[in-house]
Amino acid sequence: MARIYIPYGTTEGQTAKIAQYISDVVQAHGHHAETADIKQSGDAIPDGYDAVIVGASVHLGKHEDYVRDFVRANSDVLKRLPSALFSVSLAAHGDTENAESYVENFEAETGWRPAQVGLFGGALLYTQYGFIKRHVMKKIASDKGTLDTDTSRDYVYTEWDGVKRFAEDFLSTL
Repeated sequence: MARIYIPYGTTEGQTAKIAQYISDVVQAHGHHAETADIKQSGDAIPDGYDAVIVGASVHLGKHEDYVRDFVRANSDVLKRLPSALFSVSLAAHGDTENAESYVENFEAETGWRPAQVGLFGGALLYTQYGFIKRHVMKKIASDKGTLDTDTSRDYVYTEWDGVKRFAEDFLSTL
């Protein structure tokens, strides 16, 4: 049984949901998994883990600064243990090239080249946004050519089967 640490950064909560889903998949396969919001858990990977899966969301074209700082601070551990990255963005839903560029920039900023990367669609949570953000996000969605501009509801683009495959593929490498 492997012990897997799943630290993540999230702004609106979708990355946290994905991290929890990955944890559930890992546990369903008989391993131990622990998720941790990096903002709450600090900047160190605790001892005793056999692998690490880092999660980060993209906003304004880049991953959270505090996740980048976490990866830099734990560079030695991430290079020593089996590790992976999952990146959550709206671009991952239909603009894979852009989503990949976010990860390439993150890798260049941190010096970490995870053996496995998952690109997962995020969510447009219009009902949770304030007035200004709701209209900014609607404009962005409209400019991208999507019809998902009804601000009275939310849109979730995460493909859960892909998240499950990502987690199972990672487990197969342990």
